[in-house]
Order: sequence, then C-alpha cells, then structure tokens
Amino acid sequence: MTKFTEINPELFERSPFKLIGKDWMLITAEKDGKINTMTASWGGFGVMWGKNVAYIVLRPQRYTKEFVDSSKTFSITFLDNSFRTTLSYLGTKSGRDEDKIKNSKLTVLHTDDIPYFEEASIAVLCKKLYAQEYKPEFFIDQELNEKWYPEVDHHTLYIAEVTKILIKE
Repeated sequence: MTKFTEINPELFERSPFKLIGKDWMLITAEKDGKINTMTASWGGFGVMWGKNVAYIVLRPQRYTKEFVDSSKTFSITFLDNSFRTTLSYLGTKSGRDEDKIKNSKLTVLHTDDIPYFEEASIAVLCKKLYAQEYKPEFFIDQELNEKWYPEVDHHTLYIAEVTKILIKE
C-alpha cells in the first residue's frame, strides 16, 4: 500500500496555477456510501477567515456536485502526468451512467472518512465552510459571464478548510 506523509499547509510549495490549471485535479466526495469524482481545472488555495482554504467551483449539471452538496467534506487529488488519460476519462464520463472510478482502475482510500486515491501524488482533504452560486449580475466583467455561461449554468463556489495535505512518500 502506498504511504502518504501529512505536511503542514504552510510548507506546501507547489504552484496551484500549474497543479490546477495545467495538471488538473480530481474533486471527490461521498454520499450514502457511494463515491464520485470529476476532473477540474478551476479552483485555488488561499487564506480565508483565518483558515487555510481551498476553493472549487462546480456546475449544476455535474453529478459530483450532488456528492459535494450532500457531504461536509471532499478531497482534491493530484495525479502525476502518467494519469493524464485517466483524468481526461474522469472529466468526460458521468458517474450517473457508469462506475467510472472502477472503470478508471483507481483505488479509493479514506482518511478521516474523506475519500481520495491511492495513486495520488498529493491529496488535499477539505471541510466545507461556504457555498454560493455565481450570479450574472455580480460579474464586473460581463464578457466573462457571456463567454463562460452561454447556457446560464453558473458554477457554485465552495470554500473549504484544508484539514490535511497528504504527499506520497
């Protein structure tokens, strides 16, 4: 079994711009004993309300949103580049239609009842603090709203406390 080491969030030195925007991440949550995941490339890390936080955004039609909404926790998992095809698959298939985690051959682990993947190089465990749907009237730059939301399917923003960062040994 793969070993992970917990690190202090202040010691996490990887670029979120590269990890999230270029390498992509998996957002994973559990609902009623079932786990779902999706690939994402929007989000970030920072400090809010005196806590180390991660933020993610989910569109209303994504099946994973039901899982994140139903749980107090979720994980953000980063895989190395050898899993790029797996990340593409998990981002284009729906867990409504198939058991995409089983089909991806990823192995689910749990720490503090939060699911993540044994194949991860980094797993960030999160506890939800805040959620709010984006609203068209709040876009200062309306071109963003027009470009990214022609179907009026605005993301919900989630801010979550980073409870643990696990790094593969």
